[in-house]
Amino acid sequence: MDAEPHIPASPETQAELLRLAREAIAHYLHNREILPFTSDDPALRVESGVFVSLHKAGALRGCIGYIVSHNPVYQTVIDAAVSAAFNDPRFNPLRADELDSLDIEISLLSPPVEVSDPEEIKVGRDGLIITEGHYRGLLLPQVATEYGWDRETFLAHTCNKAGLPSDAWKHGALIERFEAQVFGETDSE
Repeated sequence: MDAEPHIPASPETQAELLRLAREAIAHYLHNREILPFTSDDPALRVESGVFVSLHKAGALRGCIGYIVSHNPVYQTVIDAAVSAAFNDPRFNPLRADELDSLDIEISLLSPPVEVSDPEEIKVGRDGLIITEGHYRGLLLPQVATEYGWDRETFLAHTCNKAGLPSDAWKHGALIERFEAQVFGETDSE
């Protein structure tokens, strides 16, 4: 079964979501509150899982997201951007002097689908979620591509992200895949 396609964001919608993410981070930085924003634009009202990744000088500076969201995509982007900047436990909260040097990348996710055969997984197209009991790990599709991983290495690293042994995917852990439309501020440069 193929992952259900999500509604692709037009270049205009991508630009608006990137603007919203940056504005939400700046607003929270200065006001310590979530950016108040609403939109009647149908492209901004779709429901989609979202991850917001922040990079500074090419290095990850924060990444938080939601696999599935029942809120309009604009609200999910705002929430994920603020969480990536201030609540990613791997990093200190963003400082005001870092804002201008931040590159923002947004991944709009298709709904996850269960993988019955690992051969279904295509590196470069699919992101992975591996779950066993209370353990769950997710890696976005671009991670495997960035590191040059093959399918088995991608599966192993997703298991590790979940806090599971590298081979848990071979021994009954639930494997799900999803696709993502990935775009960022550096795409237009």
